[in-house]
Amino acid sequence: MASDPAVAGLHHIGIAVRSLAEALPRWTDGLGLVLQSVDEVPTEKVKVAVLLAGTQRIELLEPTSPDSPIAVFLDKRGPGIHHLAFQVGDCQVKIDAMTALGAPMLNQKPNPGAHGCKVAFVHPKYLGGVLAEFVEDPHP
Repeated sequence: MASDPAVAGLHHIGIAVRSLAEALPRWTDGLGLVLQSVDEVPTEKVKVAVLLAGTQRIELLEPTSPDSPIAVFLDKRGPGIHHLAFQVGDCQVKIDAMTALGAPMLNQKPNPGAHGCKVAFVHPKYLGGVLAEFVEDPHP
C-alpha cells in the first residue's frame, strides 16, 4: 500500500439546505460571502453552491431528488452542518488506509464530486457522529 500522508487541510464544510434560492442570499448578502459557482452532482443527487469565506470554502447542498442522501439528512435532522471535507492527495490511497484501520467507509472507490473532484465518505460512527469526506481536488 502507498504511504498515507495526513490530510492536507480542511477542504470545505458541507451544509444541507432545502433550497439554494432561499439560502444563498443569507450567505452572500447577509454574510458577504462570495458565490464561486453552482454545480450539480448527479451521482449524489445534489446541487452544490460553493461559497468563499476568504480562502475557506463553504458548500451549500440542496437535494435534487427525495432519495438523495441530503434529502434523507434534511428529513431526519433539518438544515445544518452535514459534513467536514478534508483535502487528500490520493482518495483511493486514503480509502485503503482507513479501511486497513477498520474505519467504516461509505465508499470503497472514489466517487465523482463537484468540479472534477474525487470524493469518499467515512461513516459518522467512526468520528463520533461526524460525517467526514475525503476530497482529491485537481484544482488545489
